Amino acid sequence: MPIRNFKFNVKRLLATSKVKYSEEELVVALKRNERAAFEFLYDHYSGALFNIICKTLRDEERAADVMQESFLKIWKNIASYNPEKGRLFTWILNIARNGAIDAARVEGRKPIMDDIENRSVQNEPDVSGELSTTSSEIKSIVNMLRPERKILIDMAYFQGYTHEEISEELQIPLGTVKSRIRTALQELKQYFAV
Repeated sequence: MPIRNFKFNVKRLLATSKVKYSEEELVVALKRNERAAFEFLYDHYSGALFNIICKTLRDEERAADVMQESFLKIWKNIASYNPEKGRLFTWILNIARNGAIDAARVEGRKPIMDDIENRSVQNEPDVSGELSTTSSEIKSIVNMLRPERKILIDMAYFQGYTHEEISEELQIPLGTVKSRIRTALQELKQYFAV
């Protein structure tokens, strides 16, 4: 059975849950290991995560494996999530993205992601007051950054480079790379502040 059909059927089964959560309530329920909360998390975030993983690996079967591993990691590590450090979606997105990058590297290749303009990340319903944005909106927001910051965000978050690889590739000191990325993320965070 094709993976997309399997994913659709699982999502359809999980969609029967009528439980609604704010982000804060969801985190509390997840930390209590409530099954309904994990179903809600999967139902509302799996599409976006699967697309990010697929864009990185370009292999749906391997992406399905990495997604399963990502949700297991989320489940096992939810107690370590700290809302003061960022949104839940950002935290789970980083777990999935890092899993995909690791899987690509295990296969002996550099992770490749489409140009941001060609990305088709499906926006999931807004379940916790987070902004829903389209690819073109994200691109226009990132394009507002200064050029030296914009390229670093593109390389780190859309092409899968590590800070060390960016430093090597652009021949910029590692400390400069890290501080420019941190500054760029602070600028972007101001835009997305609720």
